[in-house]
Amino acid sequence: MSQNGVAPHRGKVLTAETMNPNIRRVEYAVRGPIVQRAVEIEKELKEGVKKPFSEVIRANIGDAHAMGQRPITFLRQVLALCSYPELLSDKQFPEDAKQRARRILQGCGGGSIGAYSASQGLECVRQDVARYIEHRDGGIPSDPNNIYLSTGASDAIVTMLKLLVSGVGASRTGVLIPIPQYPLYSAALAELGAVQVGYYLNEESCWSLDTQELHRALSQARQHCQPRVLCIINPGNPTGQVQSRKCIEDVIRFAAEEKLFLMADEVYQDNVYAPGCEFHSFKKVLCEMGPKFSDTVELASFHSTSKCYMGECGFRGGYMEVLNLDPEVKAQLTKLVSVRLCPPVPGQALLDLVVNPPQQDEPSHAQFIKERSAVLLSLGERARLAEELLNAVPGISCNPVQGAMYCFPRITLPPRALQQAQSQGQAPDMFYCMRLLEETGICLVPGSGFGQREGTYHFRMTILPPTEKLKVLLSKLRDFHQRFTTEFS
Repeated sequence: MSQNGVAPHRGKVLTAETMNPNIRRVEYAVRGPIVQRAVEIEKELKEGVKKPFSEVIRANIGDAHAMGQRPITFLRQVLALCSYPELLSDKQFPEDAKQRARRILQGCGGGSIGAYSASQGLECVRQDVARYIEHRDGGIPSDPNNIYLSTGASDAIVTMLKLLVSGVGASRTGVLIPIPQYPLYSAALAELGAVQVGYYLNEESCWSLDTQELHRALSQARQHCQPRVLCIINPGNPTGQVQSRKCIEDVIRFAAEEKLFLMADEVYQDNVYAPGCEFHSFKKVLCEMGPKFSDTVELASFHSTSKCYMGECGFRGGYMEVLNLDPEVKAQLTKLVSVRLCPPVPGQALLDLVVNPPQQDEPSHAQFIKERSAVLLSLGERARLAEELLNAVPGISCNPVQGAMYCFPRITLPPRALQQAQSQGQAPDMFYCMRLLEETGICLVPGSGFGQREGTYHFRMTILPPTEKLKVLLSKLRDFHQRFTTEFS
């Protein structure tokens, strides 16, 4: 207390200078400045501010239900029953939905999804996940004890990176990630103080992965860090490619030779559209390559309820399967996930329905298959539509959207536009996307937020808007690109 009885001024304990410096290096383009401005514009439209458009079309994020996709009936029926068990006596609900709900509730403390679960997740759900993986991979065994349920795939990915990252200076862990990449990876590595090691996907060959490029990236990285991890996203985000089986085999051999831990992000495994393309899980290929690889290569693979045909992003359900993990490390992993108590139990319940859907002899099967097929068929049509219409615009080129939910077109920008962007301190594709938002209401994410080869410019666009709205979006984009190019030519 000061002499006059007034407490001396106390500065903030937490300031931009005293906070964790790693957090300041975190960037997440999918919800970056473009999206923040889109939110402001939506508020302005509600307040009556005049714009050359009537709505903001958000094509920046893979949020299917926000884009109008209807939930799968069976999934929501069972979740309703789990949330309000009194409905189990309601004759409107089919018997197979009631059976699923009873089984899930029996696995919950006190018979309620409001109770904590085991840290690794509900045992009955982990058993169903293991059976799902076995079925997916043609009978290759899966151990429920190797399954960790998670708050979406993102939580499991970050958890595994926490285990892998260590060291300081030249001994810091290096993590190889694809460029372009999903910004979760660059953000997590920045937060953890790890070294991001980018390997470029080949845009000229439909964003394929070349092991020569992996060798180049690894060799350069070893000069300043210790690379220990190789991350793969298949099907690709933001690039929409589906890697061939040969490519996966090559990657596994590379990881084995160079003693790298493999992380396989496979959350879009049901989203494969292009003829001749097929999803191959890393687990299946690894096991089929024989004991030389299947008994030694450490692998963590990830899946989610947020994508595929479900699009249930808000429930935050996911899982991770680990293979060939050191027993002591696995014990530490279990300890680490226990700190957060457990993943959301409603998300675990939803995941159980994804891996254990209605079977052919059950009453909900026909409707489930009809709804599931309709979603995937529509996504395939929109993937082809986006590719076709984007490639019809002079100055825009788009690879085939083989899978996932996005396209990543390259845009040609005039030199004057590059100069204008530089004068405003913006990346050229950020300048382009911000102008696009202000003039048309279309919200895309600049390619610079995902990484790209120097001198090239892109944007990521989701194919999730309904077909008619997607056509409107692409028409507005075409007209804008022509105006933009003319203005800066």
